[in-house]
Formats: sequence, C-alpha cells, structure tokens
Amino acid sequence: MAETKKDNFVDHVISVRRVTKVTKGGKRFSFSALVVTGDKNGRVGIALGKSREVSSAISKATNKARRRLIEIPLRDNTIPYDVHGKHGASKVVIRSASKGTGVIAGGAVRSLMESLGIKDVLAKSLGSGNPQNVIKAALNALAKLRSAKHLAKLRGKTVSELVGIGGQKDVSA
Repeated sequence: MAETKKDNFVDHVISVRRVTKVTKGGKRFSFSALVVTGDKNGRVGIALGKSREVSSAISKATNKARRRLIEIPLRDNTIPYDVHGKHGASKVVIRSASKGTGVIAGGAVRSLMESLGIKDVLAKSLGSGNPQNVIKAALNALAKLRSAKHLAKLRGKTVSELVGIGGQKDVSA
C-alpha cells in the first residue's frame, strides 16, 4: 500500500489488479487501481483507475478521487455515533471509540479512516472481503453521519437544546 502526500492530501492505494484479455495475437494486460484520498480533516474520496500501466492507473484513480471528495462530520478524533453500511455482499459496522483507542479496523477500512483523519474508531467488516465492496460499504456508512449542527437545524432547535445542555424545561407544570 503506497502512501503519497501532495497538496495536504494523503493517498492510499487499496488494491491493484491485473486483468488479462486474450486476443488472437496473445495476451493483453491491463491494470485497475483502487485509491482512497483524504485531507485528514474530514474530507475523503475513493476511485478506481484503469490503464495499461500500473503507475498511470494509480494516477488516474488519484485524480478522480480528489474530484469526488465528500465531507464527513467528525467529533474530535472519532465519529459522532455508530453507523452501519452495506454495498453488495459486504457489510461494515463503524463505532465511535474513546480517546486513545486507536484505529481498530482491517486493511481497506483502516486506510479510509487514516485518510479521513480519524484516530479513534472501531470497525468490523462482515460478509464479502472484496476490498472494493468493503471500502464502498464503509463510505456508505460514513455518508450516513450527520453533524449536531445539521440535526439541530433540521429539527428547528439549537445544538444545546438538542444535546440537552443548559436550561431544562420543566415538564411537570
């Protein structure tokens, strides 16, 4: 897994696959690369690049992933609450963790968390272990997250009312 840093982005190559097309003249090799890129500050993107050479497949995937960044709300160094994601036959459970826990996650999900800047999280991959489906399931789970500010706005309340901090309303009257 290669890691490069350019323009405050961190790129992780999740997988590189060699695909063979058999023709009359022989075998044609092509490569596909799955890349995760993030700014370690809550923005992340994934993409698949295909080419005849490994290096150009990786660069195509990296450029595509940087164009497809999505914003994930974080709480300190973890996620606000537990989420579940699914893609194909892969399921991913991501749980927030207390400070100092670290990133407890398998290969593809670990790279995604490191690209996001999450330092304390628990993740479990269930079902198919195909890296492409696992990473998409994890991104699906993270896309379900909403910030406290966003939820408060949806409900027409302030964040302190939503969380329950401050003056409690007397319900007995």
